[in-house]
Amino acid sequence: MIKVVKFGGSSLADAAQFKKVGQIIREDKSRRYVIPSAPGKRFSDDVKVTDMLYQCYGAAVREKKFTELLKKIELRYQEIIEELGLTLNLEKEFEIIRQDFGKKAGREYAASRGEYLNGIIMANYLGYTFIDAAEVIAFDEEGVFLSEKTNELLAARLDGVEQAVIPGFYGAKPDGSIQTFSRGGSDITGSLVAKAIQADVYENWTDVSGFLIADPRIIKNPKGIEAITYKELRELAYMGASVLHEDAIFPVRKEGIPINIRNTNKPEDKGTLIVEGTCRKPKYTITGIAGKKGFASITIEKAMMNAEIGFGRKVLGVFEDQGISFEHMPSGIDTMTIFVQQDEFEEHEQQVISGIHRAVQPDDIELESDLALIAVVGRGMKQTRGTAGRIFSALAHAHVNVKMIDQGSSELNIIIGVREHDFDNAIKAIYDIFVNTVL
Repeated sequence: MIKVVKFGGSSLADAAQFKKVGQIIREDKSRRYVIPSAPGKRFSDDVKVTDMLYQCYGAAVREKKFTELLKKIELRYQEIIEELGLTLNLEKEFEIIRQDFGKKAGREYAASRGEYLNGIIMANYLGYTFIDAAEVIAFDEEGVFLSEKTNELLAARLDGVEQAVIPGFYGAKPDGSIQTFSRGGSDITGSLVAKAIQADVYENWTDVSGFLIADPRIIKNPKGIEAITYKELRELAYMGASVLHEDAIFPVRKEGIPINIRNTNKPEDKGTLIVEGTCRKPKYTITGIAGKKGFASITIEKAMMNAEIGFGRKVLGVFEDQGISFEHMPSGIDTMTIFVQQDEFEEHEQQVISGIHRAVQPDDIELESDLALIAVVGRGMKQTRGTAGRIFSALAHAHVNVKMIDQGSSELNIIIGVREHDFDNAIKAIYDIFVNTVL
């Protein structure tokens, strides 16, 4: 059994958290490859080390004094080192950083140093081999990630290395300059390492015990999700429900490696297992509920539009010409409705309206704003009759007017459109009918 374990910034915010992480790793000898993030917030008003580095480098670029800011970051790390009882000294590393900041080595370089330094401390603390991610995570000259080359580099470098720490979030271009993934990219590094060594499990440790069926800001103490498929996760993540960087899914999915989301502060919790497929029957008909606000709808009405060849293509071509992507497109015999991001649409609404008139000569165009979309996702819905009926019933009972409903062909999800002011009530009603109500 080989496990790759990634720990987020909240899991490594200070020495106390480091000790929790150390205990977790030492409890299981199969946890052999560790991917650390930079130290996160120690308390609500604290500043993440990555943001401190951005601030410090920004001062250097403006040719203002930045050494005092860099010293604060060094003291943050020194505090961790001393409380862990290590003899490690990072003075030389910080001197190199100071010089590179003075040379304006780049914002990506600056951001990466948080993970780099934390990786050195973690390797020293565990007695593991430290491997600089710049040596094994490859990007091309334009900053485009090179998947195959990275896999080759990682597999070759880790061959024969029993235990290693590889910092997350960054890699390097051919000239050695640092390139980062987007924020949260340490998740991706962990996934790449898991793929390269053909790990049995990729454990992603954070400050929550996996995925929850619904947003805890809306539902009080929502139930956790024990197992979720990659397809279900994709649907929920699209609506913003994620504790995992979306791009971290693909490398391990191709290899059939499960991801286990775990809680550093509650290591006894099993968390959520993300898998390609499972015979496990879901506890509830639905796996999860997620949603987003900020949508607008454009309803086009024209008699006999269904008989007009190319009607839909012409309408969508108008949106394409304005650089607007659509989210959903429910339709009837004589109507079709396009749901779009409201902030994108507002800048071009008059051009879109006039473009639709020229393209298809509609009988009427109706605009509606301040809408929200809610995704109800679950592999259990495919085998359960009346799911849509139960959703309608729950929403009607909660006095929520449904503006749109759209079911995917996979029968894995149902999308509901509601007014923004009904958003919370709609999620509460759906959660209640599927989770709290026993048939």
